[in-house]
Amino acid sequence: MQAFIGLGSNLDNPEQRLISALSALQRLPGVTMLHHSRLFSSAPIGPQDQPDYVNAVAQVAFSSTPHELLHTLQALELAAGRQRLRHWGERTLDLDILLIEGLNIDTPDLQVPHPQMIHRAFVLLPLLDISPHAHLPDGTALSSFLKQVEDQRLSPLAELDCDALIE
Repeated sequence: MQAFIGLGSNLDNPEQRLISALSALQRLPGVTMLHHSRLFSSAPIGPQDQPDYVNAVAQVAFSSTPHELLHTLQALELAAGRQRLRHWGERTLDLDILLIEGLNIDTPDLQVPHPQMIHRAFVLLPLLDISPHAHLPDGTALSSFLKQVEDQRLSPLAELDCDALIE
């Protein structure tokens, strides 16, 4: 199966955190990195007394179940020092499953498509950066949601050759 994973960080050198996370994703057993977006800078959603975020999206193929993928991503977050101190608060690493190859999942610990993705420029733009024709399982083009997020500040970081930096 294929999935799109949202990556975000705003603590402890966020650019390097995302590069390390992309590298870690590549090394996971049963996971193949297909593509990843450029890195983007975005204002925080929620509490504004925190640093700006660095965000990206990765497209991966995986051989496990969606819930196993979720638990693997949560283990990567914990290894990066992730603490859940406040809702929408600062974080060293946030990894979210955004879409999985035409699946709808609604369980207490996993919702796919990610319920907030269509409201967030820091998800839509990086995802469309690597998959311009991406769509929701019902066939709705993700690009159709861009107008509603156009007021959210998002800017690509200076060209950074992530592939050269990923181990």
